[in-house]
Amino acid sequence: MSAGVAPAGAAPRLEASGGSPVPSTPAGCLVTFEGIDGAGKSSHIGRLAERWQARGLQVERTREPGGTPLAEALRELVLQQPMDALTEALLIFAARRDHLCQRIEPALATGAVVLCDRFTDASFAYQGAGRGFDLDLLSTLERWVQQGPAGLRQPDLTIWFDLDPAIAARRLAAARAPDRFEQQDEAFFHRVRAGYAARCAAEPARFLRIDAGQSLDQVGADLDAALAARGW
Repeated sequence: MSAGVAPAGAAPRLEASGGSPVPSTPAGCLVTFEGIDGAGKSSHIGRLAERWQARGLQVERTREPGGTPLAEALRELVLQQPMDALTEALLIFAARRDHLCQRIEPALATGAVVLCDRFTDASFAYQGAGRGFDLDLLSTLERWVQQGPAGLRQPDLTIWFDLDPAIAARRLAAARAPDRFEQQDEAFFHRVRAGYAARCAAEPARFLRIDAGQSLDQVGADLDAALAARGW
């Protein structure tokens, strides 16, 4: 996070006159959006991007795997081609490295707030909990890939849209043809959800858990309230 920016859990600043709260700017911060497919992440990323742009912030919206030409090419392989869990993890972290070097870090250096649809928590949830892949090896890849001049790059805030996999399956059935992950059975997504819950429990100050089983408007209202409580 850039110098002078309040941390995610900071209280709202107060105006010199009147003492009314002023939202702390999230400029120069990485905000990630997590959850299983069908949780509504994309809708709320777009909504938040518009709101913060209207506030005068520079907003960079991106996704993982993806975000650069190389990472998007790797995304297509991961989503469509059969492979084992190690190959899958290596491709995802390779895409993440390029994404960090070519897009995320340069944007943060300009003071932009980066809104990223999925980041490393997804690797621990999908490849770790979902696939049963070695969590220690994922942690090693995380250290290798996300290390930079300022230390280990982690999100300043992670918004987890928590959803019952049965509800997600009903939503996706009417939306699009499933990719290689979406074709997994419901038990897989229960493991993924448990993986997200474990990450949230380990770093509660970084996470906002939002109940994504509600209506789109109610989820948006809950997100607004949670961000306001953090001064954002």
